[in-house]
Amino acid sequence: MSKTGETRTSPAVAEVVDLVSTLIRFDTSNTGELETTKGERECAEWVIERLQEVGYTTEYVESGAPGRGNVFARLQGADSSRGALLTHGHLDVVPAEESDWSVHPFSGAVRDGYVWGRGAVDMKDMVGMMLAIARQFKIEGTVPPRDIVFAFLADEENCGRWGSQWLVEHRPDLFEGITEAVGEVGGFSLTVPRPDGTERRLYLVETAEKGLGWMRLRAKARAGHGSFLHEDNAVTILSQAVARLGTHTFPLVVSDSVAEFLAAVAEESGLAFDPASPDIEGQLAKLGPISRIIGATLRDTANPTMLRAGYKANVIPQTAEAVVDCRVVPGRQAAFEREVDALIGPDVEREWITKLDSYETTFDGHLVDAMNDAILAHDPAGRTVPYMLSGGTDAKAFARLGIRCFGFAPLQLPPELDFTALFHGVDERVPVESLEFGTRVLEHFLLNC
Repeated sequence: MSKTGETRTSPAVAEVVDLVSTLIRFDTSNTGELETTKGERECAEWVIERLQEVGYTTEYVESGAPGRGNVFARLQGADSSRGALLTHGHLDVVPAEESDWSVHPFSGAVRDGYVWGRGAVDMKDMVGMMLAIARQFKIEGTVPPRDIVFAFLADEENCGRWGSQWLVEHRPDLFEGITEAVGEVGGFSLTVPRPDGTERRLYLVETAEKGLGWMRLRAKARAGHGSFLHEDNAVTILSQAVARLGTHTFPLVVSDSVAEFLAAVAEESGLAFDPASPDIEGQLAKLGPISRIIGATLRDTANPTMLRAGYKANVIPQTAEAVVDCRVVPGRQAAFEREVDALIGPDVEREWITKLDSYETTFDGHLVDAMNDAILAHDPAGRTVPYMLSGGTDAKAFARLGIRCFGFAPLQLPPELDFTALFHGVDERVPVESLEFGTRVLEHFLLNC
């Protein structure tokens, strides 16, 4: 029995743990390079087998490069004149170093009440829930209220260049008739203390994402001998620019999604948040680990991640380069770039390696009501609230087609679990009870979407 007293075991709930465990055993590590990324096609073919054996017609698409496998399946709804709902998840994961883990990262081990392995929360948990429900609906002849498109995608961990972005650019027909979408990262619970000593579970629905950009900085100067006096040094010029940028604090910007989240948490917890305060990050720290995400949505960030210069100890190089990971609050892109240019100065060139727009929608409408109803059906004391993700997802691509996107991969989490640390972290794992709860919620949602 779950924490909420749920006793029904549907076919989807019965098999979701095994499906997630098996998905994890496919090593779909995405290195960001075509030559070394692996496993997506094999995993996609296994998904196809699971769908076809219950009667789905599937379409397999390799998105611009061999092995970058994507799977699409459509379940016809009662009213096909309504816009279809896209339910999407990605098959790739970030790499993992086996020696750092207490279990093999691609074991899919089920122990101590968790399913362990790379992708357990990012995002083979949601992929497994999607697959379990898709199979159940087909087996039982369930007809949802509208068409549902199940999409299992490649390359999300590299900004979707060979996945969602490529599909939107080259195969927009796959998304014809789709008006709304749900995917990662949202629907998970955050337990907050209340003034009366009780606790309240808030379920965070993603309604916004910061813009994502990987920027290359380059300084060029005169090459020379390392023993000479040398005022014109590319390494020095670049290093000073990177230091200014990396230590800069961008201005506070409170979007609607963040403001609604802070208001809801304050109402439930009695905690006070003043977004205009210089100490807002300190105030957010009272929320625990989730403050890492929420704090990062209040400002633009520009974090240097890579440096490259020189080829010999006694040679001053002509060129020095750096890569900066930039995340930009909605509506701030132009101001952000002006601020960056002022910080790095005229002697440093910059170019975008990857640049994806921010996204924000409102927390209202029938689909939001359906999410809320699904949560409350299985956790009557819960409450759904909007929030902004500091990272990015495949929703950035689908929004380009006018699709309204949300993050809703429901999980009821133990209050003590540092969920945010599991994304791309060592010993990534998802509670078995959370998977079963999420499957029930997702089923309810898709039956009423």
